[in-house]
Amino acid sequence: MKRIGMLGLGRMGGNMARRLQLGGAKVVAWNRSFDVAKKLADESGLTAASSLEQMVELLGPSPRVVWLMLPAGNATQDAIDALLPLLNAGDVLVDGANANYKDSQQRATAISPTGVHFVDVGVSGGVWGLANGYAMMAGGPKEAFVHLDPFMKILAPAPDQGWMRCGPAGSGHFVKMVHNGIEYGMMQAFAEGFALMKGKQEFNLDLAGISEMWRHGSVVRSWLLDLTAEFLQKDQELSAISPLVADSGEGRWTAFEAIEQGVPAPVMSLALMMRFATQGSNDYPAKMLAMMRKGFGGHAVKEQ
Repeated sequence: MKRIGMLGLGRMGGNMARRLQLGGAKVVAWNRSFDVAKKLADESGLTAASSLEQMVELLGPSPRVVWLMLPAGNATQDAIDALLPLLNAGDVLVDGANANYKDSQQRATAISPTGVHFVDVGVSGGVWGLANGYAMMAGGPKEAFVHLDPFMKILAPAPDQGWMRCGPAGSGHFVKMVHNGIEYGMMQAFAEGFALMKGKQEFNLDLAGISEMWRHGSVVRSWLLDLTAEFLQKDQELSAISPLVADSGEGRWTAFEAIEQGVPAPVMSLALMMRFATQGSNDYPAKMLAMMRKGFGGHAVKEQ
């Protein structure tokens, strides 16, 4: 099996490097902190590189495959700028982290004159990907996949399942963006439904039992429901959990895309707004509402 370079060994990148190495690939890994790469090398048998130059050298002759799992924005762009002088025409440079598809299109255009193939891959699977494999949505030139396919087949749930070339550069991150927008809507629907059942106290509903029952034969069965049933089995009250939900950015990009296209996407957009509400962004509007209600109706306002 040919070698692959992996940059960025966080939760996602580290587990992907592990799965590649376990699957027979020869992984050469670089991380901003060499200690992280060295620890992973000692654990899994991959090769830790102390610099980008050493990593590229250890990958051997072209065509080489280098896969980035870095935060979107400057971190990814800085790594690309540092790597390009080290790569040759025919090499494959993959951005597998979350990125705006428009940035990926621009990067592909900028990189094209060098002869290096740029591929954007949206990756889904979370912390379970190491054991179960990753769903991967890729965009880029067809000729790049001759060299990339063997690694995709290891990372995927099965060699012929869970991954595809969606189209040209940018399409992989575009499909992943829409995927995450759908995910937001599904999560919000489950959360609202279970809140309604919890609120019907006269029935004393067993939410763990209901979620487990729904997993078998129900139209709404899904991996999200599997995860929900698992945590409700341990704790139905969730009293120790803060009601704050972060958003990674892809939900915002999906909402922007819906506006640009003029395509109605109320479920995904509203699910994003609900996340903003949990982050304190609804606090001031709520205070405004309370004061307006007091103004026209004389209703009492609860003070902190």
